Amino acid sequence: MTPTLIGHTTAELTALLTEMGLPGYRGKQLARGFYTRFARDFDAFSDLPKALREKLATETQLAPCSERSVQSAPDGTEKYLLNLTDSEVIEAVYLPYEDRTSVCVSSQVGCPMACSFCATGTEGLARNLTAGEIVDQLLFMQAKHPEQRISHLVLMGMGEPLINLPNVLKALHLLHDEVGLSYRNMTVSTVGVVPGMEKLAAEDLPITLAVSLHAPNNTLRSELVPLNEKYPIGRLMEACRHYTDTTRRRITFEYVLMAGINDTEKEAHELGELLRRQPLCAVNTIPYNSTDVEARYQRPTPEAARLFREIVASYGVTITQRYEKGHRIAAACGQLKRSALKPGSAMRPLPLFSQIPVAEPTEPTLEPTA
Repeated sequence: MTPTLIGHTTAELTALLTEMGLPGYRGKQLARGFYTRFARDFDAFSDLPKALREKLATETQLAPCSERSVQSAPDGTEKYLLNLTDSEVIEAVYLPYEDRTSVCVSSQVGCPMACSFCATGTEGLARNLTAGEIVDQLLFMQAKHPEQRISHLVLMGMGEPLINLPNVLKALHLLHDEVGLSYRNMTVSTVGVVPGMEKLAAEDLPITLAVSLHAPNNTLRSELVPLNEKYPIGRLMEACRHYTDTTRRRITFEYVLMAGINDTEKEAHELGELLRRQPLCAVNTIPYNSTDVEARYQRPTPEAARLFREIVASYGVTITQRYEKGHRIAAACGQLKRSALKPGSAMRPLPLFSQIPVAEPTEPTLEPTA
């Protein structure tokens, strides 16, 4: 197997070069080149001898992601369709704001969660992403925008991060230790994979956990988020309290507002009652973003969204509406999908009532090349 360099720590790169019969200290130069200078080509490593660059270009691969296409919105949002080395594709989004620059990255190729309002969930799951593939989405977009340093990352793209937790955790550590991104500027999203939430709590990282709630009662949530049949709201709230008690970090509850479905006064009162005793939490409402998946869902009126927030806030719950970006290019919440599928790709929804698998790390082993 040809090693892919991005996705390994400086220590691992040092070990790899040593096994290749090369000076180990060059590993630090490699890591600095693509983690802090965002080099995408071996020719850009001017501090490495030409012979070494040629050997690395022949016997290793630098980056796992490459651009297939890009769409741009008037607000500066860019959605990238990225090729992976096995011909799979994923989407990642560049999000510039006045006070920060953020990126939304994927954790899986597709998604097995099958949420009824989400375009990604209709495609099923092909495979987990490696830590290097997760990290390289940010590195790729940073290289495309050298003038503006990326400061924030959200794992809210394609996939359910907590069933790829080992690779997600390694990616977070790489982004912090090697790239220099603050843990406090990282957000990991989940639809409520309770075992993964418990394992993430044990890591005690100062990140933000975002829980996709979308409904305040089990009947409605099971219609929108099928995983609720396995981990209903009561169990999910227990896991949320355990997370906040363990980490002392606030949870954000994501709530996509769909006209006449979950945005009525009834649901607003139920949500306020559900969360008023939940410590360290806030609600982030998101007007539904249209997709080509389900025609019955529509965006609420501004008046309905405002009334919903006012009712929930009356219970003492902090609630805001997310600043929207990228809707016009299908880059907003729930709109990401594989715009170009690999022929014959094994996309399949995960059986809803079977055991939810938690991935083992799939990063390539560091073996000497032939």
